[in-house]
Amino acid sequence: MSLKQIIHCFLSAGVVVFASCGSTPQQQQQGPPPVATVTAQTVTTNAAVYYDDYPATVTAFNQTDLRSQVSGFVTGIYFKDGEHVKKGQKLYTFDQQQFQANYQQAVANLQVQQTNLLKAQKDADRYHELDKKDAIAKQQVDYADAALEAAKKQVDAAEANVRAVQTAVNYSAVYAPFDGTIGISQVKVGSPVNAGQTILNTVSSDNPMAVDVAVDQSQIFRFTKLQQEGMKEKDSSFRLQFGGEVYPVGGKISLIDRAVDPQTGTIKMRLEFANDKGELKAGMSGILRVLNNSGVQSVVIPYKAITEQLGEFFVYVINDSSKVTQRRVVVGKQIGTNVIIKNGLSGGERIAVQGVQNLREGAAVKIDTALHAN
Repeated sequence: MSLKQIIHCFLSAGVVVFASCGSTPQQQQQGPPPVATVTAQTVTTNAAVYYDDYPATVTAFNQTDLRSQVSGFVTGIYFKDGEHVKKGQKLYTFDQQQFQANYQQAVANLQVQQTNLLKAQKDADRYHELDKKDAIAKQQVDYADAALEAAKKQVDAAEANVRAVQTAVNYSAVYAPFDGTIGISQVKVGSPVNAGQTILNTVSSDNPMAVDVAVDQSQIFRFTKLQQEGMKEKDSSFRLQFGGEVYPVGGKISLIDRAVDPQTGTIKMRLEFANDKGELKAGMSGILRVLNNSGVQSVVIPYKAITEQLGEFFVYVINDSSKVTQRRVVVGKQIGTNVIIKNGLSGGERIAVQGVQNLREGAAVKIDTALHAN
C-alpha cells in the first residue's frame, strides 16, 4: 500500500468518528434550577443604638521621675512601694553631715562679716565727727567710707552663701510633688546617688485617670458636641472595656488635641475617668466604647442574611414572583447578631435570611414559615 493510500484511510476514519460523535444525542439536558427553601424577613428601619469602639490607653494626668539635686548616699526611705502618697510627704533623705558642716561654716562666716561691718560703721561714724572739727585728714574719712561699703558687700555675699548652703540642706530630702501613687524604689538605703542623674522613683497621679484615644478627623464635630454637653448623672456615653470586663464608672471628655495628625488623619482625644478604687493603672490597654445614639433611622438586618464575595457584601431580595435578585449592600456597625445596612436596602423589601448559601441569581424560592428568620 502506498503512502497516499495510507493517509487517505486515516482521514476517512477520522471523518467517520467525528460524524459518529456529532450524531450522538445528549444524554441529559440541564433542567430548571430546583426551588430553594429559605426563611424571609421584611426589612424595617429603626433608631439603632450601639457603641463605637476605639483602642484606648490609660495614662496619668500628672507623672514625674524623682531625682536628687545633691550627690550623696541614701540614708532613709519613708514609704512603701506602690502606696498612695500625699503632696509634701517626705520620701527620701541623704547623708546630711557634709551639708550641715557647710551650713555651719557659712553661718559662722556671716557672723564674722557682720562684726566687720559693725566695726567699719563705727570707724566711719567716728571719722565723720572728727571731720566736722577739722581734726582728721579728708583722705582718712574717704578710706573709712570705702571700708564701710566693702564690709556691707561682704555681709551680702555671706548671706547669699548661707542661702545657697541652706538650699543644699533642703535638697538633702526629697518630698512628694503631688498626691499620687509611688512606684518601686530604684535605690536602697546606702545607695550612692548623683545629683540630677539618678532616678530614685516615679510618682503618678491616680485619681482621676486619663484615657487617650485617636479618632478620625471626621468625628471631631461629634466629639466636640459631646464635650460641650458634659457628663450627666449615670451617663453611659463613654465606657472602658478590658477583655470581657466593663469598667463600671462612666467617663467624660477632658480635652481634644489642638491639631490633626497629617500622617494618620486622626486627632488625639483624652477622657477622664474616676478611679476611687484604684482599679485603673497607667499603661493599661483596653477599648473605649462610645455610645452612638443619633436617633437616625437605620436599616438593620440579621448578619446571616449577608453573603460576601471578593470583599463585597450582598443580600438576596425576594420579588413578587418568589424569585431572588442578588443585590450589593454597604454594611455598617455589627450589633450582636444584626448589622446596620448603610446603603442598598430600603424598608418594606423582603430578603432571604436562612438558606442563602444555596441561592443564585434568579432562583425560585419557597418561604418556610415554620423556621424563625431571627
